[in-house]
Amino acid sequence: FFKQKTAYEISACLVGSEMCIRDRVRGNVIVGQSGGPTAVINSSLAGVFKTAKDRGARKVYGMLHGIQGLLQERYVDLEEHIKSDLDIELLKRTPSAYLGSCRFKLPEICDDREIYDKIFSILDKLEVEYFFYIGGNDSMDTIKKLSDYSLLNGSKIRFMGVPKTIDNDLAATDHTPGYGSAAKYIGAITKEVIRDGLVYDQQNVTILEIMGRNAGWLTGAAALAKGEDCEGPDMLFLPEVTFDVDSFMKKVEELHKKKASVVVAVSEGVKLADGRYVCELTDGIEFVDAFGHKQLTGTARFLAEKINREVGCKTRAIEFNSLQRCASHIVSRVDITEAFQVGGAAVKEAFEGETGKMIILKRVSDDPYVCVTDIYDVHKVANVEKKVPREWINEAGDYVTEEFVNYIRPLIQAELTPIMTDGLPRHLYYTDVERK
Repeated sequence: FFKQKTAYEISACLVGSEMCIRDRVRGNVIVGQSGGPTAVINSSLAGVFKTAKDRGARKVYGMLHGIQGLLQERYVDLEEHIKSDLDIELLKRTPSAYLGSCRFKLPEICDDREIYDKIFSILDKLEVEYFFYIGGNDSMDTIKKLSDYSLLNGSKIRFMGVPKTIDNDLAATDHTPGYGSAAKYIGAITKEVIRDGLVYDQQNVTILEIMGRNAGWLTGAAALAKGEDCEGPDMLFLPEVTFDVDSFMKKVEELHKKKASVVVAVSEGVKLADGRYVCELTDGIEFVDAFGHKQLTGTARFLAEKINREVGCKTRAIEFNSLQRCASHIVSRVDITEAFQVGGAAVKEAFEGETGKMIILKRVSDDPYVCVTDIYDVHKVANVEKKVPREWINEAGDYVTEEFVNYIRPLIQAELTPIMTDGLPRHLYYTDVERK
């Protein structure tokens, strides 16, 4: 068994469970998923479930659609649906959120105590002692508020945050599970788009729009395409640097004179000097979520159309969109293993008495790559956005440095092949009557 596993997979199997030693019967556990999905968020769910059962939890409940679903008393006994080691392996390889997700902002405690009373009454009815929430910045805000309310009211429930986000913008942790696989997908697809652009003897410009509202970690990953067999994208534009449309157009024109095919990657969240998103130069953006986030789309389309009109060449706008966050067919083995690991570590820490914390990853070494788990006060993480350091972006603001690429590269290593059925990946899928 161990000869067939990597060091990370072995540690993930061991973390928190001491090889399935049950030290005592524990109370019930509940776990939820929140925010945008990733290719490996279900691996963290598997880590929570398996470690909790191995450590003696009586029941492990899953919230359907996160805290919003819990308020509607929508939950499931996970042991009725995850019945074997094969189910756990399928769950680890299944993209998106098995339990369903939500974008629901809890009010401040002083503004609405009733909603907290309702949540805790439901948790008490289920005899929950341990609460785990898998998510990003907004999800850690939920953990912070629930743990604060718990302390105010003398509840013994322990609350732990399990990090997740392809945006890689959670503070304190070296990186977040989900980012490595998204970066791997972006690097691979960028490389393929570059190849595609050289097919015809015709000048063209391709604009790639990559997710990233305020942080450019994902867009910077397009630089991974550069290597011995590929020159990589010509320019990268991250939200950390103010975007100048006129300067951008001049650079594209200069490249267009020298090259047959130009490929540029831009973050969906690049902003103008006046604070507007570039995508707001297109048709109006109407949708705003519960956290006040505008839906960002159209940056690549706006720039491609402008180049087509003013430069007069063939252009394409490609939005990676949701494909970059759920591409489990090209998942990073390092990423999926670490996702499982942080789920297990959260259970271990909560069972040992911790609450109001988030699991973080600490990089010990780059070569060989070694990363370990630790805990961090969720109050210092919630609503804090980690951006790409300015020194990891070149002076011109149109590319990333080698330090940035070296930071990402260990996170995309190795693959975990999907379990295939009839030529396609097999997923573990849960549905109830309301979700059919």
